Amino acid sequence: MRIIGGARRGAKLEAPEGRELRPTADRTREAVFNILVHGIEGGDPTDAVVLDLFAGTGAMGLEALSRGAAHVTFIESDEAALRTLRANARKLDGGTATTVLRHDATRLGRPPLAAKTPAHVAFLDPPYRSGLAAPALTALATNGWLVDGAVCVVETGAKEDVEPPAGFTVIDERRYGAAKVTFLTFAA
Repeated sequence: MRIIGGARRGAKLEAPEGRELRPTADRTREAVFNILVHGIEGGDPTDAVVLDLFAGTGAMGLEALSRGAAHVTFIESDEAALRTLRANARKLDGGTATTVLRHDATRLGRPPLAAKTPAHVAFLDPPYRSGLAAPALTALATNGWLVDGAVCVVETGAKEDVEPPAGFTVIDERRYGAAKVTFLTFAA
């Protein structure tokens, strides 16, 4: 697994042993960023504040950072994933433009001072078939984590549908092998 584009293109990312994590495939990540930059108004991560929920290895947020994001806040609850995520963030950033938070993405309160918010772009990659995307989107919306017009990118299993909570509108959907990527906008 590596960074696909931007200033850190080619940098290798670590992944923990085992099958608990399912990092977004390089080809899928590349396609998502092409869509964000060239096909969705407000989706370009350049100079944006970005959130990466259910962050795992941090691949999506670190890709955004490599492509010019101003700051990325990672939210992950699994300790093994957090260790890998922190190592990847140190390797690519050194800690100046990233914040790593141990938190349940479906139970977010108000953003802590460490998190740069509200965000312009949010990536959500909950475990497949978990039903956690909608509760996480709701937590983001109701607690001030997103700007009006924010773009949210949700990866689920190919046969799963994302039921957008109030304030979110699905604007695009793509399938990549076993994954489906849903693009939504948020209206405060």
